[in-house]
Amino acid sequence: MSIRSQLRNLLTALFLAVTLVAGGMLATTAQAQTPATTEAPAAGAPPADVVTSNPYGIDALWNQGDFVAKGTLLMLAIMSMGTWYIGIVKLLEQSKLLKQAKEAQAKFWKTKTIQDGIRSLHEDSAFRYIAEESSKASEHHESTLLDTDLNSWIGMAVQRSIDTIGNRMQNGLAFLATVGSTAPFVGLFGTVWGIYHALTAIGIAGQASIDKVAGPVGEALIMTAMGLAVAVPAVLGYNWLVRRNKVAMENVRHFSSELHMVLLSRSRSSAQGA
Repeated sequence: MSIRSQLRNLLTALFLAVTLVAGGMLATTAQAQTPATTEAPAAGAPPADVVTSNPYGIDALWNQGDFVAKGTLLMLAIMSMGTWYIGIVKLLEQSKLLKQAKEAQAKFWKTKTIQDGIRSLHEDSAFRYIAEESSKASEHHESTLLDTDLNSWIGMAVQRSIDTIGNRMQNGLAFLATVGSTAPFVGLFGTVWGIYHALTAIGIAGQASIDKVAGPVGEALIMTAMGLAVAVPAVLGYNWLVRRNKVAMENVRHFSSELHMVLLSRSRSSAQGA
């Protein structure tokens, strides 16, 4: 017998077993029902409220929790809000920088002079900032007191501009890394505190009944889940934003290196012409 035939026979047997078990459960349920003794609701009586609130949910945790549990929840909430805020802001900044890179490639290199290229870019463009700082360094090289060649002087100005933009793009990522590494431990602290409450309730009651430990254990599980729910988006967002930062900064470095060579070439041409 082939393996396909054996699998088909096994699935058929499992289907029959599940059908028999389900039929037995339905028969048992039908025998257990006693519709004859069920009284019909009186006319005009309000319908029975079958929806009951969860006594072990987040609302109960906040209402019944002490200052430690509430402080832990507030800390996780602040971490979560900060993560999403920084993630959205950094995503918009990176998108703006990538858009500025396309604008610089489309407009800057089609102009006749560096100054015309600078004026073709928006005032808040990072690439205009690099071009302005590099152009100033090229123009004021002769007035410097340091014995530095033109290539090194322009290179230092370009590198300072790149470092300034890179530091600005890195702002906020440290918070995401901190949340991603500490949020699980904050949730674990809430878990330990909930288990401590459960053990205290058992000790006071003298017996491990469900109604004594359900609340604290539910508190512990909620804390664990919230810690993971805060940490996972922070870690994923941090890795994603770091990757996008590398792509954006590569565009900045490429533009800066090309600008460096153009400024150096034109400065030397002007010096030879003079």
